[in-house]
Amino acid sequence: MKQKEVIELSVDELNEKLNTFKKELAEMKMSHAVSPIENPLQIRNKRRVIARIYTELTRRKQEQE
Repeated sequence: MKQKEVIELSVDELNEKLNTFKKELAEMKMSHAVSPIENPLQIRNKRRVIARIYTELTRRKQEQE
């Protein structure tokens, strides 16, 4: 998910995506601990998407104040 896509989403959609990505990241980390996954860069990409969503939520919160 690119930054452009994150900006276009509403706050509710961002929160939903955030929860989804956090669950996926936890599952990926657990499966990677048991047996290495094929592409470990997926974990880094999920973390970055989560950070993008947090950044956008923070930016919108500051704009409201």
